Amino acid sequence: MARYSFGMRGTVAGTSLRAMMSIFAPATGNFRLVEVSVTNTTATALAIALARFTAATNVGAGQTEGEYDNGGPVPLATVFAGHTGDGTVGQILKQCTLGAYVGAGIIWTFGDRGVLVAEGTANGLGIIVPTGTGQLCDLDFTWDE
Repeated sequence: MARYSFGMRGTVAGTSLRAMMSIFAPATGNFRLVEVSVTNTTATALAIALARFTAATNVGAGQTEGEYDNGGPVPLATVFAGHTGDGTVGQILKQCTLGAYVGAGIIWTFGDRGVLVAEGTANGLGIIVPTGTGQLCDLDFTWDE
């Protein structure tokens, strides 16, 4: 199993239905999310959550993911920048409030197995703002395929 990662500064502040960043499974193959980090870049507190998406609707631009092992297999999962419209949000897996200062952050880890995202391009995870006003954040995902 290979490990991959991608990090970026969000391109949208996010809402309860618009992810700041998301990752979706390929048509044939699943992945396991093993770590998520989110860091506030403003002096305004905000609530964030990791949510399941049940459709890849209104996703942002596809990003260039990277493998931990240089020269390893290319990743199959796709990371998307901030969503351009409302998506179909399912279950909330994690939620917290980031403090009102630059650098306030959270790192969620998911043990040795990670959070399974089943194969199919409609299956994904994203960082949303479940309540209140979103802010721009630094975000990253680490996953295994």
